[in-house]
Amino acid sequence: MPSMKIAIDIRRMTEFGVGTYIRNVVRTLGKLDRENKYLLIGSPAKVKEIGSLPPNFHTVPLMEPERSVQGYRQFRAILKRFKCDLVHIPNLFSIPRVLPCPYVMTVHDMLEHMSRAREQNGFWRSLHVQLTNQVLRGAARIFAVSNFTKAEIEKLLDIPSQRIEVVYNAIDERFLHGHATPADRQVIVERYQVTYPFLLYAGRISPHKNVVRMIEAFSALKTELEKDEVFPDLKLIIIGDDLSGNPDLRRTVIRSGVQNDVRFLGFVPIEVLRTFYDQAKIFVFPSLYEGFGLPPLEAMAHGTPVVTSNVSSLPEVVGNAAVLVNPENVFEIMRALHRVLVDQPLRERMKERSYQQAAKFSWESSVHRILDVYHQVGNDKRHGGQTSEFPVGEKRKISGGVA
Repeated sequence: MPSMKIAIDIRRMTEFGVGTYIRNVVRTLGKLDRENKYLLIGSPAKVKEIGSLPPNFHTVPLMEPERSVQGYRQFRAILKRFKCDLVHIPNLFSIPRVLPCPYVMTVHDMLEHMSRAREQNGFWRSLHVQLTNQVLRGAARIFAVSNFTKAEIEKLLDIPSQRIEVVYNAIDERFLHGHATPADRQVIVERYQVTYPFLLYAGRISPHKNVVRMIEAFSALKTELEKDEVFPDLKLIIIGDDLSGNPDLRRTVIRSGVQNDVRFLGFVPIEVLRTFYDQAKIFVFPSLYEGFGLPPLEAMAHGTPVVTSNVSSLPEVVGNAAVLVNPENVFEIMRALHRVLVDQPLRERMKERSYQQAAKFSWESSVHRILDVYHQVGNDKRHGGQTSEFPVGEKRKISGGVA
């Protein structure tokens, strides 16, 4: 079929989860597709972080944030000026947009939508739900990053199943470079003074991540290990956001009596994070809600045993390779950590299963599916048809070809 002009909104590339998604989708599109023309709308400086891209990729500067009126107007004007056939918006938004071409969108989870609905009352809650519903129904197609997220979209906003494609996330290729070298291990010794066995958590630090219960479980684990006279110098390392907005965590550490055994390292570069994954005794991820849950998969790519939650998307992502726990039960988390730490045959089984599970997810297979949908939507547009039972904006005349 003829080539298309496809725009991708990259303005949220600085954000933790969405940014990882944008970088990997664009980078993989650059490897797989040399036919269609891509317009990356956002910060040129951020595009450089993606790496080298082929000549069919072009950056269109737009610095206004997506939620501002000016940002919406300029975004719409760019799509119109370049006569785009399709735009991919890689995140959920809640204010309907009248755009000059069909849009597909990626929904990573429904957490922000649910949080806003809870924070509002009466009329405003109803309006928020109606507007988000209108946004999703206006999309030519919706990409959900897991079957769990697809089910959430269907349940919360009554979107028909056939409108939603499940396209999994995958791990960044930089986590696939094998095990840490002696030089890599020396970096965390010299830069972070890590010379002891440790459990690891990596991710954002927010209430739904359940970090408080994880610290309490670690405290209980230390008591059990003291009875067993094993791992006396075991630490818990927490990698993620700045702690300034989470004073409860410091208080929990002090209250639990593990202030000498819990370390908060803040943000670390991916090149260093992969060494932490590789060296951890266990990766702990007791989150209460995840649309996909990438960190457990990143740890599994290094063969590190994972203890994670039995809720939301996490069982779908980790399969039979992790030990699943009730994230609201501190002692269940502690017992799982104890078992995985001391049971060597179990650790060996988990290591092998982890490699197998991580290999099931790849950006290439996911982006092939995204490309299929781009072509379906573009083909529907060229033939003047609708991509779904719901209108994608007003009907538009089709221009005779793409430059």
